[in-house]
Amino acid sequence: MIYTVTLNPSIDYVVQLPELKLGEVNRLKTTYKFPGGKGINVSRILSQLGHQNQAWGFLGGLTGKFVSQQLTKLGVANRFTPIADDTRINVKLKAEQETELNAAGPQITPAEKQAFVEQFEHLTATDIVIFSGSVPSSLPQSFYFDLIQKVKERGAEYAVDTTGEALLKTLVTKPLVVKPNNHELADLFDVELSSLEAIKTYGRKLVQMGAQHVMISMAGDGGMLVTKDHCYRSAAPKGTVQNSVGAGDSMLAGFTGTYAATHDPVASFRYGLACGSATAFSADIATKKKIEEVLPQIKIEEF
Repeated sequence: MIYTVTLNPSIDYVVQLPELKLGEVNRLKTTYKFPGGKGINVSRILSQLGHQNQAWGFLGGLTGKFVSQQLTKLGVANRFTPIADDTRINVKLKAEQETELNAAGPQITPAEKQAFVEQFEHLTATDIVIFSGSVPSSLPQSFYFDLIQKVKERGAEYAVDTTGEALLKTLVTKPLVVKPNNHELADLFDVELSSLEAIKTYGRKLVQMGAQHVMISMAGDGGMLVTKDHCYRSAAPKGTVQNSVGAGDSMLAGFTGTYAATHDPVASFRYGLACGSATAFSADIATKKKIEEVLPQIKIEEF
């Protein structure tokens, strides 16, 4: 089983208009409401691909009920820990540019935190846990790291989508996969990465520091996968980018779900790139149909 962890989920309220005029009344062209959060995005892709998974985290209030109900409608199994405070609403404004207004998130009480942590006691060595997204301010910033220790104690695998010092601290525990983009990779080592060879070199450093697989997204330049013994890359598929929200989450889902089923890193990388690109080419998280349309364009070569 794959479990996704979204500690700070949301309703993503997406609004579209031709032009944003500050200080004036703006008439919205279209609006959408989606269950939001990076781990939730991962679960939605996993479910599209038919990989058994369950979404975990905290939900509260009417907004929390909406998220849970919408996930159920989308066929995403979920077992969120109920909390007294309300789940947040994030506004994604799409006009001349994309602008995001993200709320801080709810207060988590010690009892609610403990109820959530107890779920990890039931993990087995066949499970994978995917940690994605922000930590609510009422939880310690070490919370992910503490949960990772519980995952490792149960013999399970985990993947993590985080950046900076938080990412570096997790490497010693040998995550299944980490997913920086090329700019985040450069920031990790305070260098400029001006060539594919340089990206490969610093991706390999993350492997040497403990990551089992390092998947690097490079926008229009495609993606790269670095393992202990190999490096692979693929050019970016052709398509019109509509949406930057959730593309990285989709990439992580495609890789992890395929790896859980096949233990084949190359096939997993191919599906990861297809899922990330398919979401970028969609208004929302990609459907299985869109992923299958993109997949034939992904050509993996050893680098």
